[in-house]
Amino acid sequence: MFVKVCGLSTPESVREAVDAGADAVGFVLTASPRVVSPSQVASLLSGVPKGVSPIAVFRDEPVADAIAIARAAGLQWIQLHGTRTRADVATVHDAGMKLVRAITIGAGADEFEDWGEDLLLIDASVPGSGESWDYASVAALPALKGRNWLLAGGLDAANVAGASAAAHAWGVDVSSGVEVSRGVKDPAKIRAFVHAAKAAATV
Repeated sequence: MFVKVCGLSTPESVREAVDAGADAVGFVLTASPRVVSPSQVASLLSGVPKGVSPIAVFRDEPVADAIAIARAAGLQWIQLHGTRTRADVATVHDAGMKLVRAITIGAGADEFEDWGEDLLLIDASVPGSGESWDYASVAALPALKGRNWLLAGGLDAANVAGASAAAHAWGVDVSSGVEVSRGVKDPAKIRAFVHAAKAAATV
């Protein structure tokens, strides 16, 4: 099970995610309670070893701006929420970067198709809200068959195994589910989530 822990903002939270076995860590570079600056990300990257992918997360920024900000932060992965196009995917790749294209469960059918992104992320209707949804509703979507994609929205240590199994997800992404308050990560919750997700893959 591929596991991404998102919205990290302190060296301690990065270390906890990495030590627990996370495959990717997300840094929010858009307006959010979890926002960090490019210079903060640059300092946090010292705690991210090779083999763990650091990802710059954006909402509605134009793709060119997202690329510039990610570069300033020293990141090669970009996660784009909001209304996007196939041309945006090509633009990210032409810039030599990798892309997580994030959509919500309420997206149009075409948005679930493979646009050439490196990973697709399927989130709740309000990303970052912590609200759960009908995870099983995407299990049978033909567009997802055989693809690498991440399940997000309302996940925590208690439900990640059941949710990922119901959705037939390749990986999972968490943010609010490992927090004690909005934007404040809890080390114990990070460890519990990563361990539960990794264990789910072996059941």
